[in-house]
Amino acid sequence: MIYYVEDDTNIRDLTVYALKQAGFEAAGFTCGRDFFEACDEKAPDLVLLDIMLPEMDGLEILRELRSLPSTKNIPVMMLTAKGTEFDKVCGLDAGADDYLAKPFGMMELVSRVNALLRRAQAPAVSADDTLVNGPIELVSSAHTVSVGGTPVALTLKEFDLLRALMRSEGRVLSRGRLLEDVWGVTYVGETRTVDVHIQTLRQKLNAASSGADELIRTVRGVGYTMKGAS
Repeated sequence: MIYYVEDDTNIRDLTVYALKQAGFEAAGFTCGRDFFEACDEKAPDLVLLDIMLPEMDGLEILRELRSLPSTKNIPVMMLTAKGTEFDKVCGLDAGADDYLAKPFGMMELVSRVNALLRRAQAPAVSADDTLVNGPIELVSSAHTVSVGGTPVALTLKEFDLLRALMRSEGRVLSRGRLLEDVWGVTYVGETRTVDVHIQTLRQKLNAASSGADELIRTVRGVGYTMKGAS
């Protein structure tokens, strides 16, 4: 079940219709109050959120979702007219797993929804359960990351992105490769999704231990690489 919180009736109805046509169960809500009442009755598999909403905005709803044990791991995608990099970073820092700016194409939306659901439902990977690079330690089975012994809270996509980089330590991964490995899609219309996630990942690593973010290096015009441990 997919829940979509959007106060614009036309956009909400069109999106819910497109999701149903793609084979999903979907329901729309105009405000946070109605949305949380529905969550109490049946938890969704994925949530789509607008930012500009009456009473309680999308970022407040997102923070509430992440604070509740019953909903903290539900994948969330922000769908909003606020498409600046600052707005994306705010959404991702608040715990969003992906971000799609309006106007968006329905085919791209369905592709991203499928990717988020695949990642959320994928079985735990036993190989390379614990990865270590310098002060960074990632444990796949426990879904935890620590930097110099300090726990770091990452979103689902930030965790998967860091794991992909750590598994390919010393090798350059292109944005297209990361989109396919982490998001499960070969094309999503633009590549800023990877760049914004890298930015927030670096910020969180550096906040835990100054300089830890420098282990993730940008290869201009290509993509990103994890510096090999010296």
